[in-house]
Amino acid sequence: MHHAQPHKAKRINIVTLGCSKNQVDSEYLMGQLIFNGVDTSHEASFLPNDTVVINTCGFIESAKQQSIDTILSAVESKKNGQIEKVIVTGCLSERYKKELREEIPEVDAFYGSNEYKKLAKSLIPDFKKELIGQRALTNPSHFAYLKISEGCDRPCSFCAIPLMRGNHKSKSMEELIIEAENLANQGVKELILIAQDSTYYGLDIYGQRKIAELCQRLTKVKGIEWIRIHYAYPSKFPMDLLTVMAKEPKICNYIDIPIQHSNQNVLKTMRRGISAQRLENLLLQIKSEVPGITIRTTVMVGHPGEGPKEFEEMLEFVQKFKFGRLGVFEYSPEDGTHSHSLKDDVSKEDKSKRAAQLMEIQQQISLEENIKRINQSLRVLVDRVEGDTAYARTEFDSPEVDNEVIINNGGNLKVGQFAEVLIVDAMEFDLIAKPIQE
Repeated sequence: MHHAQPHKAKRINIVTLGCSKNQVDSEYLMGQLIFNGVDTSHEASFLPNDTVVINTCGFIESAKQQSIDTILSAVESKKNGQIEKVIVTGCLSERYKKELREEIPEVDAFYGSNEYKKLAKSLIPDFKKELIGQRALTNPSHFAYLKISEGCDRPCSFCAIPLMRGNHKSKSMEELIIEAENLANQGVKELILIAQDSTYYGLDIYGQRKIAELCQRLTKVKGIEWIRIHYAYPSKFPMDLLTVMAKEPKICNYIDIPIQHSNQNVLKTMRRGISAQRLENLLLQIKSEVPGITIRTTVMVGHPGEGPKEFEEMLEFVQKFKFGRLGVFEYSPEDGTHSHSLKDDVSKEDKSKRAAQLMEIQQQISLEENIKRINQSLRVLVDRVEGDTAYARTEFDSPEVDNEVIINNGGNLKVGQFAEVLIVDAMEFDLIAKPIQE
């Protein structure tokens, strides 16, 4: 058994599970620790002096399981003297603190998802002060997520996020501009705005929805070339955002607007706060006010009340509307949510079948849309270069979830560089291109 040398600085080793919002939380925690002189690393291999902080996800069953497995394996390492302490934070911890404490008493401390300051203070012997907008990027890169608010006030029946993340709290514009400037100084060129619900931004602190003004102000940050918006909730959508989007070249013609369903009764059971007709009108208006926009959406299959007829209706809607990008979730009952009290009446097989049917249709739509891009020249941002092939994205694509542009003879392009390419071929979810020599 190694004894820690008393003078050796302890290292904080942060492990992040779950979504990009969690990643931002970890980066924020790391930024504060590093700023206060604490030796910090992200997902490094364990050392005997390590305090391991696990930032958990509590979103759906598989994510919860992964978080629990990670905690158990860290506890095992602690027993064997490979690490010194295990601290658990994040969504799972927020939601099941009491149960976890009883089940896994070997964990040194549990913190909820909104207790970052408290956690930072506990790890920093002489906490100087919180540095606004200070983040250490876990994947130093040309894009970064900018979390504009925390929590959610929406009552969707199937969702446990308000239970884990609390009520909606916007960050001030001043703070976000400082954070964006810091990111730009670290070489970031693309900001991806995220929140549990980005269209709600500003309501709590300014008394009105301010996402449009925020975007406008972010375009002035030197070095930022693309601004992308995720998780825009359809109900009471702020229309002034479309005006700014159409006018500002730096704001990507892209929006992620999760519709979840298109059938009136299912929308009602889901408590989405918008009728099927208003939803469709909104989507059509977005298309007409921002010509050429790509709309990414998420739909859910197998929610209580979705019979074959309701599913068929959504299938037709997806076929007719032609979303640029589509993700599908299979419904799973989450304790503490309203849907949990409804009968989960669609079998696991039917959920998987429905999801597969939707994705098959989307594959066809995506292929047809991509074929239309052949012979177009597009501006792309290079994400990685492998040998003589570069992989890049257009403004219509978000990292990790959307299409890529595969550039043959792109070996001399640099990561994080913008380039003009000619599209020469198309596949279901990717475009093939060659560089246009300047």
